[in-house]
Amino acid sequence: MDPWARLRAATPARIGLGRSGCAQPLQAQLAFQLAHARARDAVHAAVDWDAVAETLPGASVRVRSQAEGRADYLKRPDLGRRLAEGAALDVGNPPDVVLVIADGLSAAAVAASGAAVARAVMGALPELSFGPVVLAEQSRVAIGDEIGHRLGARLVVLLVGERPGLTVADSLGAYVTYAPRVGRRDSERNCVSNIHGQGGLSAEAAARTIAWLVRAALDRGLTGTGLKDASLARGAEAGQLEP
Repeated sequence: MDPWARLRAATPARIGLGRSGCAQPLQAQLAFQLAHARARDAVHAAVDWDAVAETLPGASVRVRSQAEGRADYLKRPDLGRRLAEGAALDVGNPPDVVLVIADGLSAAAVAASGAAVARAVMGALPELSFGPVVLAEQSRVAIGDEIGHRLGARLVVLLVGERPGLTVADSLGAYVTYAPRVGRRDSERNCVSNIHGQGGLSAEAAARTIAWLVRAALDRGLTGTGLKDASLARGAEAGQLEP
């Protein structure tokens, strides 16, 4: 009997793989190479933004960062945090919330969950006004600060492809920032991570947590380290905010 079988069943981590001579067994080695290839593909692939836009409710707007291409994006993180010159963003009536979908480090995550989470978040917050969903190419988390500020939003929710690992290559993260403006620190945001279909949060479960954070942020006037997620303890299913 394999003494590692029960432990392997409890975790996706690569443990107790065995050996073949002085090397790993062929099956384990091939599985590792496949996972590595999927992670590289997720980082370097391009998002089909037209397909994402087609599944969104209402209008969407396309923008890009100052990174000219994927090589620039990977080498210069700072360029991915700012909008390209001349980015067209209509102000109109300032909304309560702006949703941004950014490719980040995983096109696979955006393709798998980006639009689904955006739809679920909008459905979970019917009392709030939303601007057009902004689709941001070659973009990192902080680009949401500039977008939210340009649109006059009270709060921005940025959905972004997370850095792929060797277990999950299509994990999406959500970053909630109150009163967005250029220069916001990471400590001034709340993050909901590991949104994916391989044991992570579903789009609906993530949206419930995001909705709780959005309501709490607007009620208390802050996000980040001063706002602790108490959604499970405080009735996220009903969208309640208890003192």
